[in-house]
Amino acid sequence: MLSNTPSNLSELPIYKKAIEIFALSQSIYMYLNHDLSSLKKDGSEDTHIYFSGDIVQQSVSLAPEIVNAELERYTDRKHKHIASLRRLTNMLYKNSYRLEHSNSNGKDFLPILRSELKKFKQLQRSWMLTL
Repeated sequence: MLSNTPSNLSELPIYKKAIEIFALSQSIYMYLNHDLSSLKKDGSEDTHIYFSGDIVQQSVSLAPEIVNAELERYTDRKHKHIASLRRLTNMLYKNSYRLEHSNSNGKDFLPILRSELKKFKQLQRSWMLTL
């Protein structure tokens, strides 16, 4: 839980799922990073390592966007946070597919991440109706 998050917001199912996705993304990153950080035989780096960092960066932004949308008074600003949350979720999904082509055993965990993202999208739809 973020330290500056009001306690009632941290009890929201969508917020809890965002924290779970962040933890899962970090775990996947740590697992993939070990396999992808070594250089190839020709001395170049594996380009998939950037996608593994992207999933962490995108997942860390999910919870703050939820909090910002919840705390925002004005509808147009609230919709900007919701749109940002939707973009982050779609990019996470897309990057998980990109990592599927990496040369690592950690890619076996990516379907779990996508499954959690599907659940998150369902929570997101119902949550948006409450705003």
